[in-house]
Amino acid sequence: MSALLTRRDLLVGSAALATTGALPTQGIAAEGAPAERTSTEGARFHFCLNASTINGWKLTVPRQIEIAAKAGYEALEPWLPHLHEYVAGGGKLKDLRQQLIDSGLTVPSAIGFGEWIVDDAQRRRKGLAQCQRDMDVLAQIGAKRIAAPPSGATDQADLNLLAAAERYRALLVLGEKTGVVPQLECWGHSRSLSRLGEIAFVAIESGHSSACLLPDVYHIYRGGSDFTGLRFVDGKSIHVFHLNDYPATPPRADLKDADRVYPGDGAAPLNQILVNLRSNGFRGYLSLELFNRDYWKQDPNDVAATGLRKMRALVAGLDAGLND
Repeated sequence: MSALLTRRDLLVGSAALATTGALPTQGIAAEGAPAERTSTEGARFHFCLNASTINGWKLTVPRQIEIAAKAGYEALEPWLPHLHEYVAGGGKLKDLRQQLIDSGLTVPSAIGFGEWIVDDAQRRRKGLAQCQRDMDVLAQIGAKRIAAPPSGATDQADLNLLAAAERYRALLVLGEKTGVVPQLECWGHSRSLSRLGEIAFVAIESGHSSACLLPDVYHIYRGGSDFTGLRFVDGKSIHVFHLNDYPATPPRADLKDADRVYPGDGAAPLNQILVNLRSNGFRGYLSLELFNRDYWKQDPNDVAATGLRKMRALVAGLDAGLND
């Protein structure tokens, strides 16, 4: 992979590369953890709470688990900083794992920020070491995957995407030691890996059988991609999909994470997005990821319950349409 290929070089051809359809997946089982829901359960999606949605209250991970379970979610998507804080405060990961089991929650994904993708070799080594620590923690609570966004390269516009593919492969190989799979995530505000076609290209060119994507409604829109691009991605290459919505204003380029709203309360074409995901074989987790400061002023139980109710309403509407 010595040839140079940057974001600019990719714009014409990346979508076509994604039509290979298949970023194969590798099944992962965590002994003693709740069984992860799979496509064998038919044409339904599953519902997950991303900890960011209730992050304004600075809740402990055990409290996040309680809120997710009480609201009726099937899963929790925690953040690694919260997990490390829990351990630093004397918490035991085996107790957290047992709480998840007792609550009937699985952890299909978690949010980490290791700088695995950066050009600087020393920073990248440190980033991979952080990712290793993160994945070790996740394995101990029965987690299946970890987000792999372009942390550290958000201001870099000339990232070599073939080099990024090599680095993503190295991260996937690292994950084999713990059974935790890194999911390639686009960040719409980044100048690297901000578009759906870019992460599809990097995943394909990694050449690893566990390569997979972690798309996000807000980030796909913020990065400039059209949602029709999801039609070219095999749904089995997506295990978790970050569900949220965005308002019609401000303009796309001015949107911030805090502008995200409940699914169905904004301007995103969520029905078509879900139709495309389902038709492509996605049967994974819709994870509610919001950063709305107004929601953070409300009771976290109410916010979690409201988000789940709105996600279920969208899916119910989709099911009704299919049955018409």
